[in-house]
Amino acid sequence: MNIIKANPDQYESVRAFYHSMIDAMAGSTVYVGWKKDIYPAPDFLKESIQKEELYLLQEGEQIAAAMVFNHDCNESYSKFEWRTAADRSEIMVIHALGVHPRFSGKGYAKALVQKAIDLAAENGMKAIRLDVLEGNIPAENLYLGFGFQYMATLRMYYEDTGWTNFKLYEYVLPEQNRSVPIIIPVRKQRNPNE
Repeated sequence: MNIIKANPDQYESVRAFYHSMIDAMAGSTVYVGWKKDIYPAPDFLKESIQKEELYLLQEGEQIAAAMVFNHDCNESYSKFEWRTAADRSEIMVIHALGVHPRFSGKGYAKALVQKAIDLAAENGMKAIRLDVLEGNIPAENLYLGFGFQYMATLRMYYEDTGWTNFKLYEYVLPEQNRSVPIIIPVRKQRNPNE
C-alpha cells in the first residue's frame, strides 16, 4: 500500500478508476450518488491533480482508492454554524473518497482518512469537515470511528444528486504548537543579615 499525490500523467488512470468504481457499485445497496463525468467531474479531477490535492492509494501499480483534500466546500458550509470557529483557510475538506469494491475490507479508506488527519495536523488546521449523502452508512461509520462528530443534516445541491440531504461531519484537531507559559517559582533570597 502506497499513498501518493496524483500527477498530471495519471489523469486518465484516475478518471478510469472512478468510472470503474461507479460501475462496480451499481448493484450495491449503498447509494453514493456519483455519476460518471458528473461527480467527480473531469475538470474537478484535473484541477485537483494540478493543485496537488488528489491522493491515490495504490496496490502495486493499481489505484485502489482515492480522495481529494483541500479547502473547498459546498456554499452551504458557510451558512452553517460549525462547532469550531474557523476561516476557510483553517479547515480542510475531504471530497470524493472512494475505494474500489475490488479492494474493500483492506482498511484503505481508513488509511486515507488517517492521511487527511495527519496532513491537516501538520499544516496547523483547526478542523476537517465533510458531508456524506444521507443513507451512506458505511461512510458515516468510517468517519464516526475516527472521532468525527455528526453536526446536522442539510439539504444541499450537487450536480450529481440535485437537492438532497447530506449529513455534515467535523473533526476538530488539537491546537498545534500551543504556547504554554512556563512559570518557575522564584524563591526569595534570604538576607543573611536578617
